[in-house]
Amino acid sequence: MENNIFELQYAIDTFYFLICGALVMWMAAGFAMLEAGLVRAKNTTEILLKNVSLFAVACTMYLIVGYHLMYDGGILLAGVTTVAQMDDAAIAQVLADSAEAGFGGDSVYSGASDFFFQVVFVATAMSIVSGAVAERMKLWAFLAFAVVMTGFIYPIEGGWTWGGKAVPFIGELSYSDYAGSGIVHMAGAAAALAGVLLLGARKGKYRPDGSINPIPGANLPLATLGTFILWMGWFGFNGGSTLKLGGISVANEVANVFLNTNAAAAGGLIAAMIVARILFGKADLTMALNGALAGLVAITAEPADPSPLLATIIGAIGGTIVVFSIIGLDKLKIDDPVGAISVHGVVGLWGIFAVLLSDADATFMGQLVGALVIFVWVFGASLIVWGILKAVIGIRVGEEEEYEGVDISECGMEAYPEFTGAAGSGK
Repeated sequence: MENNIFELQYAIDTFYFLICGALVMWMAAGFAMLEAGLVRAKNTTEILLKNVSLFAVACTMYLIVGYHLMYDGGILLAGVTTVAQMDDAAIAQVLADSAEAGFGGDSVYSGASDFFFQVVFVATAMSIVSGAVAERMKLWAFLAFAVVMTGFIYPIEGGWTWGGKAVPFIGELSYSDYAGSGIVHMAGAAAALAGVLLLGARKGKYRPDGSINPIPGANLPLATLGTFILWMGWFGFNGGSTLKLGGISVANEVANVFLNTNAAAAGGLIAAMIVARILFGKADLTMALNGALAGLVAITAEPADPSPLLATIIGAIGGTIVVFSIIGLDKLKIDDPVGAISVHGVVGLWGIFAVLLSDADATFMGQLVGALVIFVWVFGASLIVWGILKAVIGIRVGEEEEYEGVDISECGMEAYPEFTGAAGSGK
């Protein structure tokens, strides 16, 4: 009887893991659509190619080296142990280690499903970089960085946090981050910031007198679709981070995670829209979209414990922060076409400390040290890699190529050939 219960729990946890992983994988489409909508028409093909190719690079590099670095568990050659390969003694040990009998105990799932769920998180972190460096970075320089980011930089900091490994000179972290406001989102933003600082702003973004020249995206319906796809995928991102489903208490926790994730997104959008209306006198769609994403990033560090009202407030604060952050970075002449550094970095930092509002076990110093370790490592390592790439192959396209659009210079084709080209409607 116990073995039957174990096998059923194994099947449920594995299936739930895989479904949530598929939802997170769908977020790659969300990033692609969001970024394609917020760049100019002449740069659409390249941004789409970056998003689909970075996903392939992330999956391959994490398979070859990243998963082993993060968890000391290689999957490429060793494979995984399935329940069919476990003898009665092994099953009995798992059951004995369970906190409760049957479904209420520790999560039990296929190692392959664990890898699949983890690898789509790696791709998410790299997707954040894509939008921030859009419209002026060389495609192959970006992909070269993706190899290092997904194979080494992210897995090492992931090992220090989720992997429980000791940090050099610091030791084990007392850091709480349920689904990765810092581990995934702030890390991606830190890598993006390092690249943007070395890359420089797009031509024409900042006028000689210091004023800012807004560069609108080409397809706001596409950006809106991308936001809805990300919103939907986030239920897998946060919900799957329970790592299991079986049991009444766990099922209730999953339901709370879904509820709070949705509430935070709604709060972030409403707050960003109101703040934009106060500051600009108009309803700003791009700020509203980034507000929803900011709410999602803010709640990601702890979506299980807050009440729905507190989750809404956490998201609303994130939505407010993102508007001021986007304005502030523009004043500092840090050119981020899609607002990725603000959404995932600045608001990710807020999410890390928002954990203190509902998690009694979290401490301010634990969250602060964890955030500093993630940022310093990812930003520093990324700055070195970007610097090497800049010196060796260059990371920015030429001025004429940037003016004509990177679709032609990098990909040899246009996304909207009927509307761009020589006439220059997408210029």
